[in-house]
Amino acid sequence: MKYERISAGLGLLARASGSQAQQTNGEAEKAFAALENQWFEANRTNSLELVESLLAERYVGTGMDGSVEDGAQTLSDARERKYTSAEVDDLKVAVFGDTAIATGKYRGKRTDAGRPFAEHARGTDTWVKMPTANGSVPPASTLR
Repeated sequence: MKYERISAGLGLLARASGSQAQQTNGEAEKAFAALENQWFEANRTNSLELVESLLAERYVGTGMDGSVEDGAQTLSDARERKYTSAEVDDLKVAVFGDTAIATGKYRGKRTDAGRPFAEHARGTDTWVKMPTANGSVPPASTLR
């Protein structure tokens, strides 16, 4: 299985109970926080490959202006944007079974089609554990 970003939000795996569940949830929260940070690293480095690797097949994104786009549109827009900075702050991750929700503050500076643009927002991302192409289930620590 792999983890994919499916919308503005986060996902995770927790299957144990008691104190073991708390440890598993803590590990899962860290793993999904790392995915969220990869998303911001993709922006910071203008890496289309990294953005693409984090998008689910049925990805849906909602913009600050209320616009809705699929993965193809997100990648097309990313080709036009050149970030000079992208930061996340106050990142919190909550895990619910195979799904994780991440919330945080975002600040970024970029050019969009050659025009300077600064953004400051609070956002929510959802990550969901998805089966791999061959249907196998790799260890929970395996992320993509």
